[in-house]
Amino acid sequence: MVLIDREAELALLDTALAGCMAGHARIVLVEGAVGCGKSELADTVAESAEKAGAVVLRAMGSAAERALPLAVLGQLVNSAPPGTLPEPAQNQGPSRIEAMQAFSDAVHDLSTRTPVVICVDDLHLVDDLSCRYLLQLARRARNARILLVLTEPVHERSDDPVFGTELLRQPNFTRVRLERLGRYAVAEVLAQGLDGQPDTAGDERLADHAGHFWTVSGGNPLLLRALVEEYRVARRNSPAGAIPEPEAGGAFTQAVLACLYRCGPRTTQLAEALAVLGRTGTAELAAQLLGITTPAAVQGVAALNAAGILESFRFRHPAVRRSLLDRMDPAARTGLHRRAARLAHQYGMPASAVAGQLLAAQHADEDWAVPVLRAAAEQLLADGKAVPAAACLELAYQGCTDDEQRAEFRTRLAAVTWRTNPGAAERHLAEPLDALRADRLAPARMGPLARLLAAQGRIDEAGDVLARLGTATGDTGRRPDPQHGTAPVSSLGSALGSRPGGQLPGHRDDPLDGLSAFPRWAGGRTRAAGSPPPSTAAHSSVNAATVAVAPAALWAIPDGVQDGTAAEDAELFLRGTTLAAATVEPIVQALRVLQHLGGAQRAVHWSQVIGEEAARRDAPGWQALFTSLWAEALLRQGDLQGAEERAALALKLVPERGGSVFLCGVAATLVRARTAMGHYDAAARVLSQPVPEGLAGSFHGLGYLRARGQYHLATSRYHAALGDFLDIGRRTKRWGLDRPLLLPWRTDAAEALLQLGEAHQAERFVTDQLATRDAANPWVSGISLRLRAATREPRERQILLAKSVDELRRSGDRYELARSMAELGQVLKELGESTRANMVNRRAWHLAQECGAEALREKTLPGHSAAGGMPEDPAPVAAYADLEAKLSDSEKRVAMLAVHGHTNREIAMKLYITVSTVEQHLTRVYRKLSISSRQELPVDLQLSVTEMA
Repeated sequence: MVLIDREAELALLDTALAGCMAGHARIVLVEGAVGCGKSELADTVAESAEKAGAVVLRAMGSAAERALPLAVLGQLVNSAPPGTLPEPAQNQGPSRIEAMQAFSDAVHDLSTRTPVVICVDDLHLVDDLSCRYLLQLARRARNARILLVLTEPVHERSDDPVFGTELLRQPNFTRVRLERLGRYAVAEVLAQGLDGQPDTAGDERLADHAGHFWTVSGGNPLLLRALVEEYRVARRNSPAGAIPEPEAGGAFTQAVLACLYRCGPRTTQLAEALAVLGRTGTAELAAQLLGITTPAAVQGVAALNAAGILESFRFRHPAVRRSLLDRMDPAARTGLHRRAARLAHQYGMPASAVAGQLLAAQHADEDWAVPVLRAAAEQLLADGKAVPAAACLELAYQGCTDDEQRAEFRTRLAAVTWRTNPGAAERHLAEPLDALRADRLAPARMGPLARLLAAQGRIDEAGDVLARLGTATGDTGRRPDPQHGTAPVSSLGSALGSRPGGQLPGHRDDPLDGLSAFPRWAGGRTRAAGSPPPSTAAHSSVNAATVAVAPAALWAIPDGVQDGTAAEDAELFLRGTTLAAATVEPIVQALRVLQHLGGAQRAVHWSQVIGEEAARRDAPGWQALFTSLWAEALLRQGDLQGAEERAALALKLVPERGGSVFLCGVAATLVRARTAMGHYDAAARVLSQPVPEGLAGSFHGLGYLRARGQYHLATSRYHAALGDFLDIGRRTKRWGLDRPLLLPWRTDAAEALLQLGEAHQAERFVTDQLATRDAANPWVSGISLRLRAATREPRERQILLAKSVDELRRSGDRYELARSMAELGQVLKELGESTRANMVNRRAWHLAQECGAEALREKTLPGHSAAGGMPEDPAPVAAYADLEAKLSDSEKRVAMLAVHGHTNREIAMKLYITVSTVEQHLTRVYRKLSISSRQELPVDLQLSVTEMA
């Protein structure tokens, strides 16, 4: 490597060596930055001299021996042929001069017999007395076969100015300056290989990345060698074609530390100071930090730049900075960070820069530290950097002594941490809640606390906060139980909307601004240009849903499910908004409205889109939130396997699971999916995990109760299941959230009661659900009709189940549809209609298989496994992907009803046509599909024509 890009320097040294051999003494000073190959170049000259028959005397200066007189001269004498050079003497006065002359004469005598090449490395570390001997030799070596080769760092001169000046005065003196390798030289080094023998398996590829290696190493040959060696080791575990980055403590950073060591302790201390200062580093700041002069710091920075370790005041690779910080004494490093924080504050640097030093020192005892950390947190949040912002708030909290301010910091931390760690966000509110219960929380802090608790789904605790706020402010307009009933709009606006004291100074991006954001959609602010405003009914229903219930309003869904206005407004909002701290809660509201009112398929799409955006923003907490909503929407579609995968992913996205109300809600989706799939052991493992104390008073606790109840129901623990479902009913009524679209607890309870033989009680629950405002929804209606059918005689049961199938087919929930079809097939079998029963059961079996519902599939047709398939399935004789092109709309509707097992007369009644017309449609369908009977209708026909029905 040393010979590459060194042709001119080698030519000068070859000339000097040739002159020496011809009897003309030469003095060559090789200078350059540390690691640039000075020693290797001197070794190359020594090897050439030895091959030419010269005597080579070698010595090296070192910091350890610099205080030892004649240490270097002793190395030269020891490397000479025995008896040719006298032992150096440390005598003072005339005797010392005589000793220096004797040494010089001895070298001259030796040169008369053979050329003499003297190589002294690291001249700046040579002891003073040895320098005097060398200077005496240089003065007298004019017409002798002597070559004196000295190496010295360009920015680390000898402390003796006389020595350097006297060398310059010698007529036979030559200076050789070594620079770092250029980009093309680095490419040549990589192409030829470090040892001149390229490894065809790797080094040829290295040349393609010469720019990367040049940038990181700065063209310093020593650092380049270490970098390539580290790459050679790391590439074995790296993807093909990837360039592994150097690591702290690796060969490259060790080489940097070696260079600093050779530069001396002052340069090393300067490098450590610059590592502490980071991006704010300058020579002036480093000088003040170390207590040295600015010129000394400038000289040290120049040396580090010349060596390629620095680029201006920045390390070329962050691994070098990490290594320097790691190797420092912890107490010394902390002290430097504290001083750096004071300097940054004195110089008026940005709050984030000052906070960075305070965080590194974990120090907030200064009077100005807490305000700076608070300002830095808001600045970082505005830049989307939630993790360092949370660290600033945590340190500010530790440095704060005022209880009210500490509660404020904890509340703010909860809002910020939600982006990355929902569990930690919930725990941050423990201290403000304790302060509230001890009457130590000011009313100005209660509003933000209530909003955060409501956003986390902790409805009971949020209600307690609002009750205390009402008492503290003298607001008597509230009902006695404010968290469970309605609240006046004025009270709710002051507590949850206007944010009294709910932000830190300068904060403009409260993530809970959207607690009552749903009315904004109805207000048309996100409506597409030119579209008509929503109806007055929609306005009133939406506002009723969001401001009439406190604080459960966030989890409510609006009325007016018939016209779909709320779902349209929600989707318009999602199309026009971007993910940010202030929009998370409104986006959640919009997704839940889509799921319950606009079709789960739309909610699946938007949950996926926004979840991917959260991933791009490096917000695992948000990603887990939207992934959980994605799982819920998939479950609402009957995609059990997809729901299980998304729920499991949401749990993996967060760093911890224990003690989180939100994560219990995610676990509930996972349990429901696994229970419906028949994976009861896997569901039981999730349910066996501990739950937080506040789960019972949260909205997520309702989902957990339903999941546990469904598991109990599936495993024949009917009384336990009934208890969970009734508990859901009590809480939803208390909170004003009793909507079957949200939680159909009545039909869940009815199913448990039927298993307990309480058909009359089950009928009462189903009747109550069909009397609610959500009964017109096909999903609610379809489930209710299936449970009502279980209380009736077979003939009436058939009618109710047929209606249930029709409703659930429109709802898009394939799992619930499969359940109703399985029940319909069973009752048809009881009524002796085996042909229709087989067709319906066949369709139910396939639906269950598509959903992943193994237990339901086995219950529908015992003994028919997924691997074995359906023996009675006809082989496909036509391609059904183009059914829309083959069948008319009327034919599709008739065929679909036939697939569901309806008779020709029932189809005629449903479509308001004659039986003869039905028969004609079916005949044309058979002919177009090349089949002979309705038993051969493809089971996937229903999915192909659902939208047309």
